[in-house]
Formats: sequence, structure tokens, C-alpha cells
Amino acid sequence: MDFTPLIEEVRTHVERGNQLMEPHRVVAAMGSRLALSLLVSAIRPGHQLVGAATCEPVALKLLKAKEADLLLCTDRLEQGNGGSLVAAAKRQDPALSAVMVVTQPRRLITIRRAVEAGCDGVCLESQIGRGTVALALTTVSAGAAYTEKGLYKQYFEGYSGIGDAPLAQLTDREVEVLQRIAADATNQEIAAALFISAETVKSHVAQIFHKLGARSRLHAAVKGIRLGLVEWPEDR
Repeated sequence: MDFTPLIEEVRTHVERGNQLMEPHRVVAAMGSRLALSLLVSAIRPGHQLVGAATCEPVALKLLKAKEADLLLCTDRLEQGNGGSLVAAAKRQDPALSAVMVVTQPRRLITIRRAVEAGCDGVCLESQIGRGTVALALTTVSAGAAYTEKGLYKQYFEGYSGIGDAPLAQLTDREVEVLQRIAADATNQEIAAALFISAETVKSHVAQIFHKLGARSRLHAAVKGIRLGLVEWPEDR
């Protein structure tokens, strides 16, 4: 494709991404040294980028040593992969936020592993330049989950298992909250839509996670759809 018309748009998204990363301590892990070099050069000098790696073991060490709170990674790494990296990173620090860029969307096991590990955002490399990473960072920073449009459908078409049944039946209100989680709504947005407090939403989310055995909002949404508890979001 002719990428020339996107040059100014990309620059705008890079600036937005810099603003979103300012409050964080970021470790970037990418299998492409070119992509990693471009990311490093695009991030403004400052404290936010505390580590960069091309393989899983080094990224894990950096996350811990640098006390990072945000992981940006690709599914393909020189050693290991993004799915297992997210899983190990979340075990190491459950409070860590993780956003993964999928370069090989047909390798569904990697996506599945990342989602089930508690990945907070999943983007497609094919949408890079369109603001997908900036949008993911915006959504995750607001406390919601982010999944690229079209990735939900591709994920479910490639994985037919429905997983374990919930530990307990979800209440009607919990199903309402889960439906909005699947639509990438934040707790504040859910509270406003359902006319309840954000604290009440937080309590419902905790119960949903427990009953579904979910590790993140994205994981809960995936499980809810696979189990038929909620509908596909209209914009998917």
C-alpha cells in the first residue's frame, strides 16, 4: 500500500502515544529490531521508557529490575513469544498493564495465551499508523480493556472450545456489566449507563472475575462471549 498519505497521521499518533506514556515506566519487547529501534527513536527522551528487549527472558528481568508498570510487546519475539511473556509478566506483577501488538494473527494460540494471562489490550500490526496503539493505551489507562475490531471474530472462529462453566451463575446485573465490559466500557461509563456508583461496578467486576475465573476485563469478555452469557458487541 502507499503509506505516504498516513505520514502526518502517524506523527500525530506518535505524539499522542508519548503523552499517554508519560505517567508510566515502560518496557518494550519486540521481535523486530527495526520496529524496536523505531519505537525507541519515536519516544521522547524522558523517564518513561526504562527498558527494551527482543526476547522474553530479558524483558522479564527488565520489568522487575526497572519496576515497570506497562509492557508493550509484539506476539513474535526472538526468543519466546508475546503470549508467554504476558503470562509470565502478569504472574510476576499482577498489577502490570500489558498491550500486545499481533503481527501474526493466524497464530491464535499466542493470542489466546495472552488473553487468558490477563493481557489488557490487543492490537493488530496491520492497523499500525491508524492510531491503534494510542487508542489501546487510552482505553487501558482509563481502566477498560481494548481489542482491535475484527480480532474478536477471528479469535472465536479459530478457537471453538467454550472452556469451563462459571463457578457460580452470574446475576442479571453482573451480565449487564459484563456486556459493557465486552464493549470496552470503563467502570465510570458502566456506572453512568446503569445508574449505579463506580464502587458498585467495581464490586460487580470483582464478582464476575471470580465466577468466570478471569484475570482481566478482556479475559472476562472473551469467556462471557464464548459461554454465551453476553452478545457480540455491535461494533465488532
